[in-house]
Amino acid sequence: MTKAEIKELMDFFGEKQGINELKIKDKDFEIEIKKYGANAPAAAQAQAAMPAPQMTIVAPSVAHSEKPVSKGSMDTIDSPMVGTFYKAPSPGATEFVSVGQVVHKGDTIGIIEAMKIMNEIEAEFDCRIKKALVEDGQPVEYAMALFEVEKL
Repeated sequence: MTKAEIKELMDFFGEKQGINELKIKDKDFEIEIKKYGANAPAAAQAQAAMPAPQMTIVAPSVAHSEKPVSKGSMDTIDSPMVGTFYKAPSPGATEFVSVGQVVHKGDTIGIIEAMKIMNEIEAEFDCRIKKALVEDGQPVEYAMALFEVEKL
């Protein structure tokens, strides 16, 4: 059987519809063409499908405080995004806030760099900073506590 004849048979059986298996014997001519539709056996479809390449995404590790933070027992100001937290507007500059400082709603308490954009983080309410929970230059996650505060 020639290639042209095989192509003609495939066209006849609907090559454009997708033939999953083609078996041809030459002597005494034998042909087997299989097409799997939506109702095909799972094993046949799995055999016909090529495995997709797997992609592994590794997230950067984020340092956490030594004691787990229980949000129910204290008030916190949390990160509104994923990025890198900075306590000051530039290296060597004075930090936005310090422990014991009273902060008013809308005051800048830090910067989170995300995708090369510096985002000022503002206090959501009037409060006193009790403890800084993240270090300068530390990666932070969404909703991660940045500061332990006392609401005023």
